[in-house]
Amino acid sequence: MTQCTETTEGRIGRYALVALYALAGLAHVLFADAFLLITPDWVPFPATIIALTGICEIAGAIGLMTRRFRRVAGICLAIYAVCVFPANIKHAIHDLGSATATLGWWYHLPRLALQPAIVWWALFAGRVTRWPFAAQS
Repeated sequence: MTQCTETTEGRIGRYALVALYALAGLAHVLFADAFLLITPDWVPFPATIIALTGICEIAGAIGLMTRRFRRVAGICLAIYAVCVFPANIKHAIHDLGSATATLGWWYHLPRLALQPAIVWWALFAGRVTRWPFAAQS
């Protein structure tokens, strides 16, 4: 199998995803209490899970920056994006149903609708897929 060279656009997209996941990971670690509010009730040990998700986001961001772990990091971040979707739904329901909603539909609707794009973005950044930009080598 031949290795495709990464395009400038692909590199910029990967760096942007690295920045987003690194910031999100730091937020999970530094501001864990805020994430407790949106964690579904069925999640065991929510404070521990929030800390672990932050560490996973940071590890995934670091992995995307390496050649050796880029592919596995992309796959893991895509799986992670699927796994945290219930928390995103709870966040939207909780926030939009509150009399003191801090975020409106302008945030929640695009956030929920773009979750599949975030999954694809992680796979693209991890060089698991090139679709729709080029055929997989």
